[in-house]
Amino acid sequence: MALAPTLGSVHSASPLLPFPAEFDQKPDSLFFNDGQRRIDFVLVYEDESKNENRKMSVNKKQMRKRQAYESNLISNGLQLEATRSVLDEKLIFVKVHAPWEVLCTYAEVMHIKLPLKPNDLKTRDSAFNWFSRLLRVDENIIKPEQEFFTAPFEKARMSDFYIQDKDIFFNPATRSRIVHFILSRVEYAVKDNVKKFGINKLLDSGIYKAAFPLHDSRFNRRLEDPNCPSERYLLYKEWAHPRSFYKLQPLDLVRKYYGEKIGIYFAWLGFYTHMLVMAAVVGLACFLYGYVTKDNCTWSQEVCDPNIGGNIIMCPQCDHECTYWNLTITCESSKKLCIFDSFGTLVFAVFMGIWVTLFLEFWKRRQAELEYEWDTVEFLEQEEYIRPEYEARCTHVVTNEITQQEEHVPYTACGKCVRMTFGISAVLFWVLLIVASVIGIIIYRLSVFLVFSAKLPRHINGTEAIQKYLTPQAATSVTASIISFIIIMILNIIYEKVAIMITDFELPRTQTDYENSLTMKMFLFQFVNYYSSCFYIAFFKGKFVGYPGDPVYWLGKYRNEECDPGGCLLELTTQLTIIMGGKAIWNNIQEVLLPWVKNLIGRCRSAARSEKTIPRWEQDYHLQPVGKLGLFYEYLEMVIQFGFVTLFVASFPLAPLLALVNNLLEIRVDAWKITTQFRRMVPQKAQDIGAWQPIMQGVAILAVVTNAMIIAFTSDMIPRLVYYWSFSVPPYGDHSNYTMKGYINNTLSVFNIADFKNGSKPVSLPWLGNQTTCRYRDFRYPPGHQHQYEHNIYYWHVIAAKLSFIIVMEHVIYCVKFIVSYVIPDVSQKTKSKIKREKYLTQTLLHENHLKVMKKNMGKIADRIWKGEDGTFRPKFD
Repeated sequence: MALAPTLGSVHSASPLLPFPAEFDQKPDSLFFNDGQRRIDFVLVYEDESKNENRKMSVNKKQMRKRQAYESNLISNGLQLEATRSVLDEKLIFVKVHAPWEVLCTYAEVMHIKLPLKPNDLKTRDSAFNWFSRLLRVDENIIKPEQEFFTAPFEKARMSDFYIQDKDIFFNPATRSRIVHFILSRVEYAVKDNVKKFGINKLLDSGIYKAAFPLHDSRFNRRLEDPNCPSERYLLYKEWAHPRSFYKLQPLDLVRKYYGEKIGIYFAWLGFYTHMLVMAAVVGLACFLYGYVTKDNCTWSQEVCDPNIGGNIIMCPQCDHECTYWNLTITCESSKKLCIFDSFGTLVFAVFMGIWVTLFLEFWKRRQAELEYEWDTVEFLEQEEYIRPEYEARCTHVVTNEITQQEEHVPYTACGKCVRMTFGISAVLFWVLLIVASVIGIIIYRLSVFLVFSAKLPRHINGTEAIQKYLTPQAATSVTASIISFIIIMILNIIYEKVAIMITDFELPRTQTDYENSLTMKMFLFQFVNYYSSCFYIAFFKGKFVGYPGDPVYWLGKYRNEECDPGGCLLELTTQLTIIMGGKAIWNNIQEVLLPWVKNLIGRCRSAARSEKTIPRWEQDYHLQPVGKLGLFYEYLEMVIQFGFVTLFVASFPLAPLLALVNNLLEIRVDAWKITTQFRRMVPQKAQDIGAWQPIMQGVAILAVVTNAMIIAFTSDMIPRLVYYWSFSVPPYGDHSNYTMKGYINNTLSVFNIADFKNGSKPVSLPWLGNQTTCRYRDFRYPPGHQHQYEHNIYYWHVIAAKLSFIIVMEHVIYCVKFIVSYVIPDVSQKTKSKIKREKYLTQTLLHENHLKVMKKNMGKIADRIWKGEDGTFRPKFD
């Protein structure tokens, strides 16, 4: 089942071994000791003869596998050179070189696109080029890459390709990718008629300690050799260094050095960050609008007014331990709520619904441009090859429905069904476990509220300064948010391993299929893990609480939580701030501090031997290894942030601004990390951002619904509008003009203290005096009414207004989203022209030219036959 051509394999008693060589004392050399053959990959293993920690039989077994593997590498055309470590005599470095013939053979097998001729299409200068030029990297420092028309390489038509120098025709990234392709498919053992192959398995079993391509220089010093471009140094200086934070990213150099997969990640992250500027500006404007107008917030003034709020006694919010309290205690929280729960929030929610569509549509256009410029337009159809893990399990023979030919697959139809069933069941089990943890947090909130209510008693006058801020609701909210964040971080570690195990069991066919499957599982886990607490606060807390005489209980024991008289919006904002801020800090610690500390410890250990000259391959070995999933966690981090920015933005208009600041730092942190702290990644092709694109589209659709429901059910905007337009004036109100005066008194229902049930009746307090009633947040008829404690007409007006608002807002935004998606094409006309031009040239150069040559040759043969020069085919005349 191996896709790569096999040039031979060796299993002799005396296998071919890599040519041994001593270090030539050239620390920055990227070549074998002969100075001619370039090092395309490095393998590192521990000399079995010097390993005393393992049994002799284990050492010999590992040595046989390694020797068989290396001899098969040589038989497949690769050239190896082994050098012992300078710092640790147990380590052996095997340098791998791919000759020209091997590169050409595998370039054709992998359908790698290579240059045909320079691009002759004229590019028009944009009107904004003068501005972007100020932010671009100086072209004298990083020269622009020459553009070529390309085509999949074919050895038979090598003369048609733009080959000026064989040494640079395949750039280092392409060479490393080809060598890694070979390393992943060469066998090292046969057991029970099953071939075992691939560098990944050898790494997992400990036979090799590392396998990586080399960096081309030190990150902080340019090489003295003028022929070496020192691209790592240029990337650090102009891209990863903190002083370059304002510059546009040199994406072409990033792609050339690290490959298309990493290049497209940084292109997407940069595009997302640029689009956040607009959202951050509008969000900040809405926040400032709320801040400026908070002093004109009539309902907040009524809460703080000692003659209005000071005379309102609120009912206890829990049983026994809670007591009556004065509405003015919530004065400070009501002022803060005025900032976030304003008309600007509605405008911003509508704007973000349109913004997310613009972001996704314009990214499609940008992605199409990169697909063409980086030769990945037809990548999935031509270059995607089968994963070695899949190939190793191909033991079942089936008939292909299309080709009607037999092919090998790793499982039957029944086996595939079993794997899918197991995978889905496992995913559902772990999702339910996350939901269980959320329920645990809810129970914590319900139980700890009683404790805080007892420890932080609310006196009727509320004169203590601390009580303005440290209320039982606030204490419960903050502690629950912190505990929720800690649980989220712990569960993340567990679910990462679970998702990988399930995906490995499913055995996807290609690397793209593997990553897409893992992406969907991890995002589902993370979605429930991160957002479930926010959904609870936004749509469930305080919605099903009953009233003081008939409260609703969880599990028959815990009384359901109530919102602050101003609503749960401020608590949702607190939750978002803690999770977003805590997540950003935690991720930066993980991404920056941990690899830096590990590398620092490694440097300190070798400080005593620092006088020795250390070669480039050993310097790179002591850097941090790149994880198997590569950029997966970087994408996951940003898409989770994208969810916070879009799903709950109606409660926190500063979320885009925080995301913008974080992303400006994230770009440089990620660049610094992979350039200075990690070994060079194996360059990989990628056509797009994979499954993250449909995930973001799904989040964008869901965001319209969640923001509409937050405004309708979590904020108090709709009840205030209903009061202003209907219940402040006759026939329901007493005011002659539309006003917000009297809103607080109108929206707090009255309850008779004598109607408390014995199970929830609070302790009688001496200062209560002759007070016979208390107030609570709801729209119900007062005691003594023929429909006492039933929902009043105001309630039904508010419900109708909320449902109408959700329907109107959703339809308006979805309509605008549809129009925007239709108007903005996925591929620009400029890119379409380039693609057509390249196809035309490919057809001309690789096909029509050969036909012309053939016709010309056939014409010469015909002339020779006609003139009688060739007696074999001489025509006969009667």
